[in-house]
Amino acid sequence: MKLHKILSLGVFGAALVAGSANAEVRDIRIGVDVPYEPMEYRTPDGELTGFDIDLGNALCAEIGIQCEWVVQGWDGIIPGLQARKYDAIMSSMTINEQRREQVLFSDPYITPPSAWFAPSDVEIGTPSEETLEGMTLGVQRGTLQDNYVTDMYGDVADVNRYATADDMVLDMDSGRLDAVFLDFPIGKSTLLDSDAGNYKLVGEKITEPKEYFGEGFGIAFRQRDQELAEAFNVALETLQDNGTYEEIHEKYFGTE
Repeated sequence: MKLHKILSLGVFGAALVAGSANAEVRDIRIGVDVPYEPMEYRTPDGELTGFDIDLGNALCAEIGIQCEWVVQGWDGIIPGLQARKYDAIMSSMTINEQRREQVLFSDPYITPPSAWFAPSDVEIGTPSEETLEGMTLGVQRGTLQDNYVTDMYGDVADVNRYATADDMVLDMDSGRLDAVFLDFPIGKSTLLDSDAGNYKLVGEKITEPKEYFGEGFGIAFRQRDQELAEAFNVALETLQDNGTYEEIHEKYFGTE
């Protein structure tokens, strides 16, 4: 790691300690939308877990600060950051130019594709205007998948928008949706893995055009919090170098 990055992390960590040598490091509050398994969700006993949660805690530990997770619905997650309800967002947020006008992003920490999923008994060819015409499609409201499906297929299909991925799955289970468009890891976890045989992947995984699918997931900060963003970038590079990132990734995604 470059020396100037090591120094910037040390200076930033020290700056978070108030006053004396015995002062406690202040918490950093991180906004997260739950559930979005395997990225962020609750265990049966109510504990927050998932790839974002474990990686976020590891990043905070590397910086030398404490993480406090604040659950916030997706529709209000950027306004919540701007209103200082929390100091960062780590919730599977895709980096794109539209969001860059509102927030400052970290370096990308994962770049998942999106994908179509449908019940096994629904006949769908390669997704296109022709094959999706007249169908009812599900997306999470306010996501890049919502923008993509609305722009590409909103004129030929009914697009239903949901607050959470779990709400989409419920309507899929009830037969009210013909297909859903999700981040691939979420669709794999919530549909293919947890309900084996009842759902299928439709077509290829999608990462283009970048106008919609951006540059991967990033941690979002208020525009002025450049030192905080840089501290997370330095910590991310360290975790990638020392193998911690790979361990967390394999825990949730295997060796894919």
